[in-house]
Amino acid sequence: MHIEIVRADYENSRHRLDIPFLLNAYACDPMGGGVPLNDDVKHRLVPALSALPHAFSILAYVNDRPAGLVNCFEGFSTFACKPLINIHDICVLGEYRGMGLSQRLLEEVEAVAKEKGCCKITLEVLSNNTVAKSAYEKFGFSGYELDPKAGSAVFWQKNLGDV
Repeated sequence: MHIEIVRADYENSRHRLDIPFLLNAYACDPMGGGVPLNDDVKHRLVPALSALPHAFSILAYVNDRPAGLVNCFEGFSTFACKPLINIHDICVLGEYRGMGLSQRLLEEVEAVAKEKGCCKITLEVLSNNTVAKSAYEKFGFSGYELDPKAGSAVFWQKNLGDV
């Protein structure tokens, strides 16, 4: 079995197909919301990512077949006055789970973060996604809290409709 982890090139025709394919598979998974991406999003996704200088994606291939994806965005930590990387999406297709791909994808994200001089990598995970939480803990992630008396950070959102 041949595993390849690559930094996506948004101009590469294969990557332009594999990124929305993998993200759609994630969106269809219960942990991704269980709803497929609409065709317009699939069509516009890679051009939109390529227009963002702070975005990058990592792809995993097994025997030359798309198997996993991470979409990341560079942010900024005001407390550290340094950049950070936020993992916005991470997925491994079901048939490729248990092969260590998530760890390999995270290793590549960490390599990019170190190249950029980042102080940390952040991500959010559903509280009942025990498989993902185990993978992230294995890689060194933990819940975020400044002071245990204040509690753990909680990810919130406010939808703005079809903006």
